[in-house]
Amino acid sequence: MKVTMVIPSYWGRKREDARRETDDFYDHPTSLDEKGTLGRLLDSVCILKNKKFTLVVLSVATAADIQKEVELKVSSIVKKAGLDVESLFFSYSQLSKIHQYLANQNKDEFIPLLKLQGYSNIRNLCIFLPHLLGSETAVFIDDDEIFEDPLFMDKALEHIGHIYRGTRVLAVAGYYINPDNDFLLNREILPWMSYWNKIDCMNRAFRKVIGKSPRLKETPFVFGGNMVIHRDIFISVPFDPSVPRGEDMNFLISAKMSGFTFFLDNELHIKHDPPPKSHPHWRRVREDIFRFVFERSKLKAQEPTPNMVKVSPEDLDPYPGEFLKDDLEERIFCSNQMLAVDYLVQGNRKGALECMNNIHLAKTQAVPERDPFQNFLKLQLLWKNLMDYFSSKKVSREVCALLHFPKE
Repeated sequence: MKVTMVIPSYWGRKREDARRETDDFYDHPTSLDEKGTLGRLLDSVCILKNKKFTLVVLSVATAADIQKEVELKVSSIVKKAGLDVESLFFSYSQLSKIHQYLANQNKDEFIPLLKLQGYSNIRNLCIFLPHLLGSETAVFIDDDEIFEDPLFMDKALEHIGHIYRGTRVLAVAGYYINPDNDFLLNREILPWMSYWNKIDCMNRAFRKVIGKSPRLKETPFVFGGNMVIHRDIFISVPFDPSVPRGEDMNFLISAKMSGFTFFLDNELHIKHDPPPKSHPHWRRVREDIFRFVFERSKLKAQEPTPNMVKVSPEDLDPYPGEFLKDDLEERIFCSNQMLAVDYLVQGNRKGALECMNNIHLAKTQAVPERDPFQNFLKLQLLWKNLMDYFSSKKVSREVCALLHFPKE
């Protein structure tokens, strides 16, 4: 079984250069003048006993004017790592060659599907590239993680493609071990979170799925930086670019709608040690509002469709299901009012105003303009056509040659 591990790495402007409003939003991109966490992760690859995989590192910039610098920075980190696995680098130069190839073949309709911008688009490249390389399985790892289990890859591939309790396992989620060596989120619960009990909700889900036997069980949540996906899913289910973040959870929902089951393996763990988030609470809540409003809209918009399965919020309990029900507006209203009061007590008028704006945005910009279910069906059809086109040995061989990628 050919396997590709894919690692996206996000980079922003130098620390001395202020972030601009037009820059793309990612959780914690590394500043160009900092060391970052990618090298640390690549160094940890050496402990893996199973190295029968191809590793692809994608470099992502927060803005177009620093793309070249980011390419040079990340490619140099990959070269210096001296990895003892087959390692490839992918960024904007390689993507432009694929776009040009598609344009030359009059396949312009596929070009918008392949972008290095936005979480979902980047995840789609994380399944497109393994397909291009002829891999049967894609393993997702993020650059703020560290391998600590030498048997990680053996565990990751142990069940994929096999039958488990009558179901073929085509998608496996692992989980994160935090710096305190716990899988639970040990964070302070502030009063304003009474109506936005995301930490408590996630921990209840983690205890139920990660903390209990059996080893393999169906899961309502996934971690984007520790996923194993079989080709039989990724050739037909794309990540949905309509959701601004939370693309991993949304992918689980899309896969479930398409009749696939996501399993969590409670032995498949990786150390997650990201830089601290610098974004204020109101901004993090806003990002969650947009994802939850979108996902609930997608669930509500479902219609009987051949080869599709109806998914309910209850199917995703406790997390994210509890944030996809009819009380979502109440949660948004009450939590942002309480957070706004906190900001006013601190003398932070801007923060308070942004909380009020969150309530407004939840009823306006966060609501999808187009039917999210029908839009996904159209996306899925186009994605299947893209993957079918690159299933051609001739096409994949020609593109791999353009990229100087090995192709059997």
